[in-house]
Amino acid sequence: QVQLVESGGGLVQPGGSLRLSCAASGSIGSINDMVWYRQAPGMPRELVAGITSGGSTNFADSVKGRFTITRDNAKKTVYLQMSSLKPEDTAVYYCSADIRAYGNWKFASYWGQGTQVTVSS
Repeated sequence: QVQLVESGGGLVQPGGSLRLSCAASGSIGSINDMVWYRQAPGMPRELVAGITSGGSTNFADSVKGRFTITRDNAKKTVYLQMSSLKPEDTAVYYCSADIRAYGNWKFASYWGQGTQVTVSS
């Protein structure tokens, strides 16, 4: 059973920082792309940042220069460092990863349960 578990969300003041973590566990053969999404109330889910197994990254225009995505392949964990946070960054943040479980030859997309980030004074 493959699982993704996010942590690190919370309440932060505008201009503050938070670091989110997402750890994959279970019978994992390999992990390709790892991606952070977010969903604000009444809004569609949007891609925030992604990172390939080789370390290439991409970001939504709204977070470029403020957010950084990294991964630790040994720990099967992806991180989202968020700085200069704005109220409009308030959302539930989800991680997703393309994972090949042991014994499978195909990759499948897995999702975490989400972690709430609230930016407010």
